[in-house]
Amino acid sequence: MKHTELSDADCAIAQALSVVGDWWTLLVVRDIAGGVTRFDALQRELAVSRKTLTERLKSLVEHGVVERRQYSQHPPRFEYLLTDAGRGLLPVLIALQDWGTRHVTGDGSLTATTTPTSAEAARVHGLVGRKIPALTLTSDRGEPVEPVGGRWTVLYCFPGAFAPGGQGYPPGWADIPGAAGCTVESTTYRDRFADFDRLGAVVHGVSTQRPDQLRAFAEHVDLPFALLSDENLALAAGLRLPTFRAAGVDRFKRATLIVDPARTVRAVQFPVVDPAASVDEALAQLTYFE
Repeated sequence: MKHTELSDADCAIAQALSVVGDWWTLLVVRDIAGGVTRFDALQRELAVSRKTLTERLKSLVEHGVVERRQYSQHPPRFEYLLTDAGRGLLPVLIALQDWGTRHVTGDGSLTATTTPTSAEAARVHGLVGRKIPALTLTSDRGEPVEPVGGRWTVLYCFPGAFAPGGQGYPPGWADIPGAAGCTVESTTYRDRFADFDRLGAVVHGVSTQRPDQLRAFAEHVDLPFALLSDENLALAAGLRLPTFRAAGVDRFKRATLIVDPARTVRAVQFPVVDPAASVDEALAQLTYFE
């Protein structure tokens, strides 16, 4: 019996699973989101048979999740890119990652951090040497921004920061380990901004908050650099960055990436135990690479 013939086939969950409910299918979407877009590269990354990968890609193209785009005429070669429908799956990937981290490999508790020896920490530190996929985020002024490229860049990902008088912190925020400290982290980057500028480095804070929320906070603490919104989770899913869910929103766990002009991650801080001290650490890492 086909999935579409099941008695609950009028259920949107059942219909979605008929398209992406297979083990390999979601992993293919995961890796394409991470910038692995060509057949041979996908096969190497996934260690999957050519037959299986061909079938999954064909199905994803047929269902409008992925588009096939030619990048070479002679010989003909194609790459696979996410469509709007495919990008709509990014929150699903993040939800699965968060659920697995919390309930499969974790003890079920809500936390915005981890231990240095955890599998989650190993995954994030494994980003060193990885190229950040091409993507655009929205700045706190509502403008499209490429977060990295062309210069050394410090990307500090933070759970959430709010200006007084606007939307407040979620209930129980102070009780979530690792959540507090966003304001002191951003204001420390503000106070040390000239040092980063002398090194020719760009600083960006990144959160899953809306651009207007970030703008209100940036104006409140007078930040000299842009905050970027990853509310659609493109960066989070592309790099499989650690997240947690609070007040119905997927939020970054605090992490810092040092990225070179060629978009390659050169250093990582995670977990970040002391938000203020992490700024000095970022400066030291940049100075070392200079």
